[in-house]
Amino acid sequence: MTAFSTLLGTQPILPIIQANSTEEGVAIATAMHKAGIHLVEVVLRTPASLDALIAIKKALPELCVGAGTITDPSLLTKSINAGSDFIVTPAVSPRLLDALTQSPIPVVPGVSNTADILLAKEFGFTEQKLFPASLCGGEQFLKAVSSVFADIRFCPTGGINEQNYQSYLALSNVIAVGGTWIAQSQWVHNKQFEKVTQACLQVLNNH
Repeated sequence: MTAFSTLLGTQPILPIIQANSTEEGVAIATAMHKAGIHLVEVVLRTPASLDALIAIKKALPELCVGAGTITDPSLLTKSINAGSDFIVTPAVSPRLLDALTQSPIPVVPGVSNTADILLAKEFGFTEQKLFPASLCGGEQFLKAVSSVFADIRFCPTGGINEQNYQSYLALSNVIAVGGTWIAQSQWVHNKQFEKVTQACLQVLNNH
C-alpha cells in the first residue's frame, strides 16, 4: 500500500478542512488548491462533512482528499465508500487499529503518548499523528521519543500555528504539520477565501 508520506510528497502541511456545508467545503478546498496544495484532510465533525468530501473530490478530481476524525469501524467504512484517499484518526484503540489494518488506503492513526505510539506500531503503523500536539508535550515530546521510536514519523496536529509550525517541521521525525490556521473559521464565515490561499502560499513558500 502507498504510504501517507508518499501521497503527501514535499507538501509540508496537512491542511484541515472543517465544513458546515458542501459549498463551504468546496470553496475552502478550491482556495487551498489555488495556492498549490494537492492534499487536504476533511474532518468529519459536522453533519455535512462526508458530503463535503464527496463534493470536493468531484469539483477537484486532481486533489487528494482524506477523511479525518475517524473513531470507529463504521465511520471508516463510510469514509472509504465515499472515496477518501487516506484516513486520519484522533486516537487509537485495539478495536479501531484492528479495523484500520484492513483499510485499502493509507492510514495515519492518532497518538498522544508513548503507549499509543507502541500500540500503533505493533499494528504496523509507522506514520502517526500526534494529537493534540501542543498538549502532549509538543516539540519536546517529539525530540524525546525520536531515539526510542527511531522508525516512527509524525504529523503533529493541534495547537500548531503560524508562529510555531516551522520549529516542528525542523524536527527529523516530523513529515508534516496538521493545521487549521490556514483556513480560520472567521475567514470562512466571512467568505474571505483569498486569505486561505494567501496563508497556504505563505507556508509553501517558506518551506
